[in-house]
Amino acid sequence: MVVLFAAVVYFGCIVSPPSLADDVDAVQAQIARNMLQSGDWVTARLDGVPYLEKAPLIYWTIAISYKVFGVHDWAARIPVALSATALAWLTAAFGAWAFGKRPGFYAGLVIATCLGLFLFTRIQIPDVMLTFTIALAMWAFLRAMDDLEPRPRLWAALLAVSLGVGLLLKSLVAVVFPLGAAAIYLLATRQIFSPAAWKRLHPLSGAAIVILIAAPWHILATLHNPPLFNFTLHSGPGEYNGFFWFFFINEQLLRFLNLRYPRDYDTVPRVYFWLFHLLWLFPWSVYLPAVAKLSFKPVDRAGRMRLLALCWAGFILIFFTFSTTQEYYSMPCYPALALLLGSALDAEGKWVRRGTAALSIVAGCAAAAAIVILILSRGLAAPGDISAALSPHPNAYKLSLGHMEDLTLASFAYLRWPLALAAAAFLVGSLGTLLSRAAGFQAAQEPPGWRRYVRIGGTPTAVFAAALMMVLFFHAARLAMVAFDPYLSSRPLADALQKSPEGTLIIDHHYYYFSSVFFYTNRSALLLNGRFMNLEYGSYAPGAPNVFIDDAQFKARWLLPERSYLVAKLTSLPRLQDIVGSTHLDTVAESGGKVLLTNQPLPGR
Repeated sequence: MVVLFAAVVYFGCIVSPPSLADDVDAVQAQIARNMLQSGDWVTARLDGVPYLEKAPLIYWTIAISYKVFGVHDWAARIPVALSATALAWLTAAFGAWAFGKRPGFYAGLVIATCLGLFLFTRIQIPDVMLTFTIALAMWAFLRAMDDLEPRPRLWAALLAVSLGVGLLLKSLVAVVFPLGAAAIYLLATRQIFSPAAWKRLHPLSGAAIVILIAAPWHILATLHNPPLFNFTLHSGPGEYNGFFWFFFINEQLLRFLNLRYPRDYDTVPRVYFWLFHLLWLFPWSVYLPAVAKLSFKPVDRAGRMRLLALCWAGFILIFFTFSTTQEYYSMPCYPALALLLGSALDAEGKWVRRGTAALSIVAGCAAAAAIVILILSRGLAAPGDISAALSPHPNAYKLSLGHMEDLTLASFAYLRWPLALAAAAFLVGSLGTLLSRAAGFQAAQEPPGWRRYVRIGGTPTAVFAAALMMVLFFHAARLAMVAFDPYLSSRPLADALQKSPEGTLIIDHHYYYFSSVFFYTNRSALLLNGRFMNLEYGSYAPGAPNVFIDDAQFKARWLLPERSYLVAKLTSLPRLQDIVGSTHLDTVAESGGKVLLTNQPLPGR
């Protein structure tokens, strides 16, 4: 049942999905295609420039998906959707082993339908895969430590495999998080110096497995991208110290200390980082007070699981409290919190009933707000695409959800159907949780064969109503993302470019700004004043292609008789006109606040 819910949410959103967005979404998809086409599965490249900051496993999984299904945007999404579904199953199985089938089911449903996991799997980032490997490592650790486990060596080996695979997904945090949580658990249970405990974990053979899995790529990447070793703690413009320095020193250590260069990221304020989890775990966060009533004493399997989950979530949250962080960085703690919530829901009690009452009120207020916005926006026109009604906030875009600030009342005129479905979803949740508190059939008064089917009141009904609400809401969100397509993606410009005569492509500013153009056209381009952020470091690598041009070089090329194309934001037109003159800028297509220009009039125009 949990897998079904997760599949409906995550694979359902692959059917008629929005286009790959500019920024990291299309970047990951194009890197995977570049690897597949070039045969170089060691060094990631963008526009031919080495891209050294990320581990490669997500690229490999997308490339394999291309190999099986062909190169499509929906094929690029399959590994993330599959990982989210697998994570829901794993959480349910973990919970069933520790607490029993019903609380395990609740835990799996929490992770499958919480808002945060859905939001942060709309883009092609490896964090859901990392979350899966960490959750698997935690389960393997606890089973290896269980005195009743007949095969502790097998689970210790699985722990090592999880760590090795995690290293290929997100580097050192894939090892730091599970080992840090495990160490705190061993301290809390007074086993940190126990020879018997370490014997069950087999650390030496485990380390060998981790090295066997993760070392080959790291060694090859270091050899392919010299100089080999540099341990300087200085990071600045124009420096190139090879893969090893950038990947380990700059990207891991200096980023943690907020000293990394280039600083192409922002950080969420610490208070918001903690409080946002009430939103990321919605609707299940209303039951968090019930978690405090659980027993964390490691006297039985359930108590040990709850204690480990507390160490697990606490270590990750505290780690990022002292580091730079994005909203989705804490995703690896979601399964731990889901397991605690599943256990609390099964225990029921007054705080669960109060949580259900709170959810009825919150969902009812959300439904009312959606209906009010529908009424207020009913007379507003919706010309063109949604970009015309948005209010840009560029300073917020270094945060993952920065575009949420762009919404205005006028923009909801383009979102009427998604908003109506969201209102219906919240009504379902509000009424369903309200009915769950109403008088229902008493299971004890029914024949035994009917007990599990006729009970309409209580926690099971509230859980089902909340899960159904979120499934409906997620599909409303998918429809909304389709409406945002012209704004978030440059696919209409790429389609227009594909239909136009051949010519040199130039991208104004950074690769990320129009990365979907590269994916949907599968071509290289010159980058106008684009030597900054993610591509800056690799641009200084020996043999890196010279794809960066400045204003003077752009002007000289643009005024040649050979055809060139330029993709830019509409707000950049005055600057471009100052460089080459307005008479030399012919518009080919315009969409989402972006424009495709050419220096020669198109035939037939």
